Amino acid sequence: MITVEERASELYEVVRACTLCPLSATRTLAVPGEGPLDAEIMCIGEAPGVNEDKQGRPFVGAAGQFLSELLAAAGLVREDVYICNVLKCRPPANRDPLPDEIEACSEYLDLQLDMVDPLVVVTLGRFSMSKWFPQQAISRIHGSVKEVDGRLIIPMYHPAAALHQGSLRQVMLDDFAKLPAVLERARRQRDTEPNVQPLSADPPATSVSGADLAVSGSTARGAAEERPVEAELGPTASESGPPWEDAPPAGFDTEVEFDPGELVAPQGALASRSTEPDFVSPVRAAAAAVTGPEPQEPTAEQGAAPAAKQTQLSLFE
Repeated sequence: MITVEERASELYEVVRACTLCPLSATRTLAVPGEGPLDAEIMCIGEAPGVNEDKQGRPFVGAAGQFLSELLAAAGLVREDVYICNVLKCRPPANRDPLPDEIEACSEYLDLQLDMVDPLVVVTLGRFSMSKWFPQQAISRIHGSVKEVDGRLIIPMYHPAAALHQGSLRQVMLDDFAKLPAVLERARRQRDTEPNVQPLSADPPATSVSGADLAVSGSTARGAAEERPVEAELGPTASESGPPWEDAPPAGFDTEVEFDPGELVAPQGALASRSTEPDFVSPVRAAAAAVTGPEPQEPTAEQGAAPAAKQTQLSLFE
């Protein structure tokens, strides 16, 4: 039986050898991500920078140092959280990620979300935020909380933003200070959900077909169903100070105090998170680029072929 650690190691190998987009030609090192595979909090940034590209690790430059300070404001250390990026390779000159690049890396991020299965996801910057909240402005919803697929998502500014705009520094420290209460909320919600099964380390029994992809879309978790946290919205910018463009949109919760009874997820919502994801075509393509194509079954006319040497990564069996 393959362990979660072995599966992560194999996924990282595929990411490091990935050629699904042109960034593979300009990178020094791909940056898969790092952190405990049972982390309760996952931080998702935008893309590697120059230091990350050299070291193959996320958030190791000045923004990473500030991220450590932000985590300390929440009573956490870097080793407590899983850290990764939307893109696994650095865009030239640190330009914004392109849609095709985000799409090429999307399956890797989906696999990491299912592998770690965090209770809370902290999005850092607008590109990771847009995975859950398209068409929203980070200045409008930062520090607020919304439940998506039985998981609490809290959008934050990217740490680099505070390095360029000093006024955001305290805003980010205040936002991160909410994390302990948000995490406690997620734990209570998890504990009140019946029939939660542990995450299996076994690979999926069947491969992914075109029909499966048509159902699952761009995420290996299946069709996402958003369920707003039912709680009173917090104060607007004129009352409290955070630089929202206006009040947060309906469905976002800016308060972290709560009644444990108010956030009981519908039956099966969290149970569905414990199932293993289907492994979809871009990741299979990356694995094939490393190990060669999967062997074909012999036809009846050809007869039984001798057993071929297994070359496919066990991650995708």
